[in-house]
Amino acid sequence: MRFIDALAVLSGHVGRPGAGVTYHLHSLRNVNLDWVRPAQAPPRRALRMPVLGRDILQAQDPPVRFVWINGSNCVNQVADSAALAKALRQVDFTVVVDAFMTDTAEQADLFLPCTLMFEQEDIVASYFHNYVHYTPALLQPPDRARDDAWILRQIAARLTPAVELPDTSTCLRLALDTPLLPIGLEQLRACGFIRAERPRIAYAHQRFAHRDDRYHLPERLHAEPEPSSTYPFRLLSLIRRKTIHSQICAADQSMPPKVWVAADHPRRGKLDPCRPVYLVSPLGSIRVEVETLEGLHPEVALYRRGDWWKLGGGVNRLIAAEITDIGCGSAYYHQFVDLRNTPSASMKKPR
Repeated sequence: MRFIDALAVLSGHVGRPGAGVTYHLHSLRNVNLDWVRPAQAPPRRALRMPVLGRDILQAQDPPVRFVWINGSNCVNQVADSAALAKALRQVDFTVVVDAFMTDTAEQADLFLPCTLMFEQEDIVASYFHNYVHYTPALLQPPDRARDDAWILRQIAARLTPAVELPDTSTCLRLALDTPLLPIGLEQLRACGFIRAERPRIAYAHQRFAHRDDRYHLPERLHAEPEPSSTYPFRLLSLIRRKTIHSQICAADQSMPPKVWVAADHPRRGKLDPCRPVYLVSPLGSIRVEVETLEGLHPEVALYRRGDWWKLGGGVNRLIAAEITDIGCGSAYYHQFVDLRNTPSASMKKPR
């Protein structure tokens, strides 16, 4: 991606209206969260999301004994899903707060059903733009579902000593207390949204956040590893058009999952179409249906990610947990796979 970005800068497609090739707007950057951080916080260790299962299992002094997961289907979404599922089963107690019985919720000792966006009052920022919206509670939640703030307040009251947490309205007012949002909660409730006071053009006039204000081009072109004869396809686990990650109803998931390859890949001709086909990596295998896609690179196997492991999908269980060289990201597209008529070592569904 850094070379694509560099090409965009060199060709003048950054720093002017309508330009740009990539984006990332942190959804919380336009609200104030400083009030949730104590002035003198004790040291805290960080567990890295790309290798979360490994970090939980290797943590010592003390080991991880309790895990709280709120609104994240991390077992489905992180690489080497089996390692994370194993880690959550090995800790003493795991709590998952979610609205659906996800692959992650399946690993929990305690599952707490929570409300969704239209069932609770909140303010919502975005990854896609600089507007902040007010969202009132429009729908009645299911009988046993509670909003996240209610759940946390109930737990805080049961601690020894008890912890008093602010009510929802106070939290929302504090979140709006930033020079980026010249508005109060009552005004936002009335008008519905506000645009944060940020520049409308990213990197206007091609000025960047370096001391010299210039864009710093990559210094080296790193060679990509070649596929092996054992695993000749580079796995691209791309997003779906109509869903976000694993937020897919079970009824909308067709199994086995589909994998697309180029019609001219020599490996495809060696498959027996009358027998089951498996997408295989060193970590395991998934039974799939294979289709061809015109224009696809002959070394690529395309899988639309997000389907559930417990239903037969969950492509991230085939991807090794590796960290990118910049940004502590997950190297999802660094995995090579094969298509075979026989599975690898059996991989059980999550508990």
